[in-house]
Amino acid sequence: MDKVLLKDLKKQDKYTKFFQNWAEQEFKAHPNERRLLENLEALSQNIGMNEGLLIACFDYRNLKLAFFTGEVEKLTGYPEEMFRKKGMETSFTMVHPDDRPELFKFQKIVFDAFHGLSLKERHTFEFSYTTRWVHRTTGEVSWMMAKVRPYLIDKDGNFAMDLHIIVKLLTPPKYKGYDWNYSYNKDDGTRIIVSKDSPNDKEVKLTKKEKEVVELMLEGMESKDIGEKLNISINTVGTHRKNILRKLGAKNVAEMVKILASYEF
Repeated sequence: MDKVLLKDLKKQDKYTKFFQNWAEQEFKAHPNERRLLENLEALSQNIGMNEGLLIACFDYRNLKLAFFTGEVEKLTGYPEEMFRKKGMETSFTMVHPDDRPELFKFQKIVFDAFHGLSLKERHTFEFSYTTRWVHRTTGEVSWMMAKVRPYLIDKDGNFAMDLHIIVKLLTPPKYKGYDWNYSYNKDDGTRIIVSKDSPNDKEVKLTKKEKEVVELMLEGMESKDIGEKLNISINTVGTHRKNILRKLGAKNVAEMVKILASYEF
């Protein structure tokens, strides 16, 4: 490792401060931890590390990388040794500066959402994000998408370790910035999905008639059919749809349906 990297490595401690609430969980020992890490090794070998694919595992007990594999140096320009010594710091250093504020905001959202769930719900929790990496030597910007889920949850429900499956996108996404969503199954089996564009307040106040329109929309009914079903005019249905759109903060009908499918009213 060259002297510049060594110097950078010594001062790289400015990002983990955003994850101190993760490290301060009261962790309990996990009897299957060694086996879980061995399973990761087997997984990486079985899938064959395709170009542009990475597997990584953050350990929130010490804010380090417990495991990573793939062509990490080729994709990022950072030596593997840097990831081994300062894995979390290195991971955030290579994230595009414009994406970092949203990244750190999202980790707080994930932490609060996860710890607001029952133990059963926590085991169904997962999240994803899209971000940009900047290559250390070439300056090339690459779009990366990650699917993440808890890999080690202790008996008290603490989020000790995650599993990242990261792929390089061949074409940039429509949304030109850090994007995210998370999801989980409620105890009653309902799947909840929350995205960056979801309302900040899950309790959206709809009128009785708007709720009826919502239910029929989610069944795939058109405005004309909804009007006939509820015995109201198609213009009234249109008014209800506009009011629902406004209350949800959705930009269009497709986004409205996406949000409606994620929330209960």
